[in-house]
Parts: sequence; C-alpha cells; structure tokens
Amino acid sequence: MSETLELLRDLVARPSVTPEDAGCQGAMIRRLEAIGFHIEPLPFGEVSNFWARRGDDAPLLVFAGHTDVVPPGPLEKWHSHPFTPTIHEGELYGRGTADMKGGLASMVVACERFVAAHPDHHGSIGFLVTSDEEGPAVNGTVKVVEHLERRGEKIDWCVVGEPSSVERLGDTVKVGRRGSLSGRLTVQGRQGHVAYPHLADNPIHRLAPALQELCARQWDRGNDYFPPTTFQVSNIHGGTGAENVIPAEVVVDFNFRFSTEQTEEGLRRATEEILQRHGLCYRLAWRLSGNPFLTGQGALTEAVVEAVRQVTGLTPELSTSGGTSDGRFIAPTGAQVIELGHLNRTIHQIDERVAVEDVETLTRIYQRLLESLLLP
Repeated sequence: MSETLELLRDLVARPSVTPEDAGCQGAMIRRLEAIGFHIEPLPFGEVSNFWARRGDDAPLLVFAGHTDVVPPGPLEKWHSHPFTPTIHEGELYGRGTADMKGGLASMVVACERFVAAHPDHHGSIGFLVTSDEEGPAVNGTVKVVEHLERRGEKIDWCVVGEPSSVERLGDTVKVGRRGSLSGRLTVQGRQGHVAYPHLADNPIHRLAPALQELCARQWDRGNDYFPPTTFQVSNIHGGTGAENVIPAEVVVDFNFRFSTEQTEEGLRRATEEILQRHGLCYRLAWRLSGNPFLTGQGALTEAVVEAVRQVTGLTPELSTSGGTSDGRFIAPTGAQVIELGHLNRTIHQIDERVAVEDVETLTRIYQRLLESLLLP
C-alpha cells in the first residue's frame, strides 16, 4: 500500500462531519512537524484550523483544504460503512475520499517527498487547513486569512485540493469561481377571504410580474472565462395552509451566481429597481457568500498545466465552473489561486469514492508542482 493511500485511509476513518475534525488535523500536523513545518493551531469557536509553514522567504506556495465532510446519509445504502475505508474493484470507498481528504493526503506526502529530496528548497511552503468548509464557513479559512493579513503574511500561490476533475484525474483545473449572492425577499399584502379579494391584497399576485422579469432578464453575456450570470429561485413560502385564505405575505429565496461582469452592488441595485418599479411593499435581506475571482495566465497556471501534462499526458481545461470554494477567501489577498483534485462525480453522494491509482497520481502532480515553483 502506498504511503499516500495509507494516510488517506487513516483520514477517512475519522468521522469528521462538519464542523468536527475528529483528529484529522492532528494526524497531518504530526507529519508536517517531522519535516520542519512550524505549526500554528488557530481554533475559532467550534472550528479547528491550523496554519503551517516551512521556510521564511518568498515566494510562499500554500496548500489549502478542509478536513470536514458532509453527513454520510443512510448508512444501509452504502457499499461499505462510510467511515471504514474499503477498496473494491480498484476504488477506495468512504466519505471524504474525493472531497477532499484525498487531496490533503496527497499534499502531505508530496511535501514529504519534496523536502526529503530538496531540504534547502527556494521560498516557503504553507498549509491552510480548516474544518469549516462544508458548513457555514464563517470560522474557518476566512478567519485564518484575516489573521495572516493582520500580520502581513502574504500568500503568493495557493493550490486548493477540491475535486476539480471530471472524467480523468487532471483533466480540469479551476482557475476561478463565480460569485454567489443570495437574497430573501418578503412581499407584504393583506390577508383575507378568497371569495372577497377586493377586501384583501394578494402578495403572490403582486410579486408574480416582478419575479417573471427577474427570471427572464439577461444579466450579462459572461466573458471568455465565465458563463453568463444566472438568477435562480430556490424557495417560495406563502399561505396559511388553508385553501380559502389569501396570505398576508410571501417569502422568496433566490440566488445569483455571477461573473466578473457584475458586482454585488450592481446586482442589488438592479433587483431593487425592478421591485420598486412594480410597486411592491417588501423587505429584502442580502447575503454575499463570495465575489468572483480569476487567476489568469501566470507562473501558477503555467506550472500546474505542465505538472499535469508531465504526469498524466493530459492538457487540463482551465475552468471557472461549479459552486463556491474557500479559494474565494484567499484570492482577494492578491494570491494566485487554482483548484486541482480528484474526480468530482461522487462527491456528497452515497458511495463516494476515488480510484486507487489516482491517489498516487495526484501526489506526483503536487510534487512536480513543488519542483517547478520552488527549485531554482
């Protein structure tokens, strides 16, 4: 069994359902300390985080990721227990194998091999690890980044181990993500009997034309890196449960996934202009999960493309698709950020799994990336 696979099985066996860490970070820390990393535990609330660094000089290459996983779901539907890592037909089954303990295990072992071969490497290597990525993400990476910023510690390059691959390991590298802006809209009316609508004011009816306009609007056409901005309704709540009562209010949850063609302020302003033009009496609460970011051509993207090509023979697609990741907290500091990890086809599903051969392949890619960026 390879050393990466052994470490991955140890991590998967720890039931670190968010925000629990279940000792995963301790297992990583012990190995990083052994190769000269200075460790700084940074707990915030019930969340476990740590920052590790080897070296004092720039440039600083950071591996970032999370030890927390989503709940496994019905245990009886799994091929094997989700926290008993099991190899079946060349794949390792277990919650977190792909998202993203596989990435973490490969990062640690890649660094062990690199440091053993190049103890006097150029620059510095860092690890930024949290147990709050699958949850609210308020006491994890964002807090660690704020801590580093306060003392002027700057990340030059960051590799996030999220599962980016689609059909084959390394076929896709994420070089950015769309922004995510959510809103909860409450439209007020006046409750009454459906038989006497002139004595009531139906907020659902009032909302419908404005909602149609929001759904039909073309917010932008995207650009060379991002698809067009989208508006999606996720929930609508209205009514008393009785079929003969006009409700007093309706609540709508919606979300924008937006490109670099938009800003948070611009989307908020355009939305409220539509609501006001339709004469609605409303309240609107906004929540920004993250702004879009993009890592263009540069040392990091060139190095990761070449590392993937040398190890796998593939030329990866540079993509900004998918949801959000903790890269959204790191990129605003000025760091170049990419995401490269296992296949994403089974993440958050029953029987999450990775190919055993991919575990070693990902380790070799990360090691080649270290050699490309931190050797003179």
